[in-house]
Amino acid sequence: MSVLVAEKLGRTLDGEVPVTLVQDADVTIERGEFVVIRGPSGSGKSSLLYLLGLLDKPTSGRLLIDGKDTVGFDDDERADVRLRKIGFVFQFHFLLGEFSALDNVRMPMRKLGQLGESAQVERAQALLDSLGLADQAHKRPSQLSGGQRQRVAIARALANDPLLILADEPTGALDTKSSENVRLILRELASREGRSIVAVTHDPGFASAADRQVQIVDGKIVA
Repeated sequence: MSVLVAEKLGRTLDGEVPVTLVQDADVTIERGEFVVIRGPSGSGKSSLLYLLGLLDKPTSGRLLIDGKDTVGFDDDERADVRLRKIGFVFQFHFLLGEFSALDNVRMPMRKLGQLGESAQVERAQALLDSLGLADQAHKRPSQLSGGQRQRVAIARALANDPLLILADEPTGALDTKSSENVRLILRELASREGRSIVAVTHDPGFASAADRQVQIVDGKIVA
């Protein structure tokens, strides 16, 4: 069963002159597949990603995640799917500055409430260890480099063992070396761990790591 299936998915903003952000998008993501969304600025890349991640509501079409059609879900049901099934990585890490790297990674686990505190700490530390941050767990974001902060954000995205990771320009604020590191991490998560990755990027080097590229122009998938 596919991890995600979008059929004729669309989003139009009402107004005196309606604005269509995404139109009739058909997207299928398989387990372990690394897919990149590319297109010109303003083409609808992030709008499509936010629809796939249940951050925005579609105005047309269907969206199945792990076999369940989510279009009719209310806000609480959508939030629950995001918490259980999807991990997010954005251009800016959005880590909470008053908490350590370890506690930032624990946040989704605490919200889901399935693990006790010791198990949360153990899993968070293991995730940081796996991303080369074993000795950075108790530092706050301000004490970390940009690349380290983005790796903490990836660890946080993995906290609840999601089926799908969605990344919006995950290397957009990083230097070349850090960007390459993030690219390799996401590639490995797909190929070795069977994670499904969908990422928006302007970076052709990052895009070259993907199994497949989706091209979008003016809100329409063209290739």
